[in-house]
Amino acid sequence: MSSENQKKVNDLKSEGNKALETSDFEEAIKKYTEAIALDPENHVLYSNRSAALTKAARYLEALGDADKTIEIKPDWAKGFSRKGTALCYLNRYEEAASVFMEGLKIDPENAQLKNGLEDAQSKLSGPSGSQPLGNPFAAPDIMQRLEANPKTREYLKQPDYRMMIQLLQQNPNSLQSFQDPRIIQTLGVLLGFDLEQKQADASEDKDSEAMPEQTSMPSQRSNSNSQNHSNSVPENQPNSQAQEEKLKGNEAYKKKDFETAIVHYDKAIELDPTDITFRNNKAAVYFEMKEYDKCIETSEEAINIGRENRADYKLIAKALARAGKAFMKKEDNDSALRYLNKSLSEHRNPEIQKIVQVLDKKIKEDERLKYIDPEKSLEAKTLGNDYFKKGDYPNAKKHYDEAIKRNPDDAKLYSNRAACYTKLLEFNLALKDADKCIELDPKFIKGYLRKGSIFYAMKEPSKAAQSYLKALDLDPNCEVNIISYSTSGGHNCKMSDRKLLSDSWGKYRKNLH
Repeated sequence: MSSENQKKVNDLKSEGNKALETSDFEEAIKKYTEAIALDPENHVLYSNRSAALTKAARYLEALGDADKTIEIKPDWAKGFSRKGTALCYLNRYEEAASVFMEGLKIDPENAQLKNGLEDAQSKLSGPSGSQPLGNPFAAPDIMQRLEANPKTREYLKQPDYRMMIQLLQQNPNSLQSFQDPRIIQTLGVLLGFDLEQKQADASEDKDSEAMPEQTSMPSQRSNSNSQNHSNSVPENQPNSQAQEEKLKGNEAYKKKDFETAIVHYDKAIELDPTDITFRNNKAAVYFEMKEYDKCIETSEEAINIGRENRADYKLIAKALARAGKAFMKKEDNDSALRYLNKSLSEHRNPEIQKIVQVLDKKIKEDERLKYIDPEKSLEAKTLGNDYFKKGDYPNAKKHYDEAIKRNPDDAKLYSNRAACYTKLLEFNLALKDADKCIELDPKFIKGYLRKGSIFYAMKEPSKAAQSYLKALDLDPNCEVNIISYSTSGGHNCKMSDRKLLSDSWGKYRKNLH
């Protein structure tokens, strides 16, 4: 980014901060949005806009910006604080508590995260500390959720239905007086289970994909119901036909007739291009066919369609996770981790969390192994030795660090760095390196001598004597080296300390005869 644009971003950010401080939330949102247009990868801007959107009671948008913050900067605790706060305002306290706990793993002493977690957990008054039922019709995002569901989206076009929703928002106790099937269906959607569109997502196996989402077709209503609710969606409309095609695709999938399944899912997409489920199912088929590029492409389409039509965040999370798993099959672990983390930002699925943890460790280990190069390690060691001889111990340590990364199994490198730490008076770190040196090569005498010299410098002659005696066990002729190591550190020890060392050597010699 040019310095001119950077200045514009900083100015817009400052203006947004001022507007936020004076409670001019819409102005703040405007300024942050303009700044983001210039610097779309700036996590602080999304975090600030999330705060402004929260203040403006635009909680779903605030949640989206918090997710973007975490996506760009997953090791920044404030992103989790923003997301947890937005979820609390949406009355999604169980998810909020989980997000706050994730943030505390990054910054265990963060007061905002601690307070947020305490607040979220205090609201979990349901059975066994679960999410309380509350009034599902009072949720701030009720209309977005109803728009996201294909069935209730059609209901919203009906004035009498909207009126009933408004009445239930004001007085949830009046629910018992409503016997309308549309309201029963709506209640199921708001509580997370669709009474007529029961999802049959099996848990995903290690190497095979989940069964495509299944939707049972609505049962035929009686003639009296049809007459009383003439405004309901007719069974022969495109949405209903699309569901029929999806069911046929699911049946073909069960029989592993994947080509036929794709044909039916494509027909369902043609009939209702706004339903994310059809593309999710199609992607699952491609995964089973091991056509991972097509699986990823179809999952991307599903994600875009889902966001455009405000689909259930769990369905978007599923599409992201499936793309991530496809990348894993392609051995593109970096892309896989990116997509799986995006999936977790939509929905904290415990299974995906475990996969992310394992994958993250694998990536780090692969990077570590890829970095190993004994020749470059030797170059770094030589530079470290040169700086050590000049008395420039910080630079010497820097090069020994690099040498160890390049060849972590070379005991001599840890011995050299231990000497460096001793000169820098970092005795605990020096001991740690001496122990590592001995662990890698138990017969490396210099490791014991180095450890003894560290204890000697720490004014602990008895421990120094023990280390030196271990060196003598390996080589009875290394007494001269012991004297050299115990005096080379430039530390003045009491005469009694030296006498203790001398007595230890005397006892050792006596045991030899």
